[in-house]
Amino acid sequence: MLRLALLPTVNAVLNATAAVALLTGYAAVRRRRIGLHRVCMLTAFAVSVLFLASYITYHYQVGSRPFGGTGWVRVVYFVILISHTILAVAIVPLVLITLYRALTAQFARHVPVARWTFPLWLYVSVTGVVVYWMLYHG
Repeated sequence: MLRLALLPTVNAVLNATAAVALLTGYAAVRRRRIGLHRVCMLTAFAVSVLFLASYITYHYQVGSRPFGGTGWVRVVYFVILISHTILAVAIVPLVLITLYRALTAQFARHVPVARWTFPLWLYVSVTGVVVYWMLYHG
């Protein structure tokens, strides 16, 4: 059984993996490699679902960890955390809509929403790693 103390690190790895999959998928679609794009985006989605399950499990069992930094670092941390949290909530329906439209071949409707979903999802994934780093290694 995975120890609960390891879940924050697992979560950071899952977020980083999602970010790499998103970037690779973006590069693939720009090169018209649609099959690779699809695999990357489905991977990012699956990894993000695993992250969410792991995140909820950890916080249900352990609770929150207070940030110990002071001064300007504390301000930076909370700006990143607040923007990350708001966008993490907002990205869920965007990802689901984007994925649904792609899987149902509604590409004319998929592309405009994907142009918003991609950078926001990438931001959430990357800032998830930054928040982890600042909280556990800062």
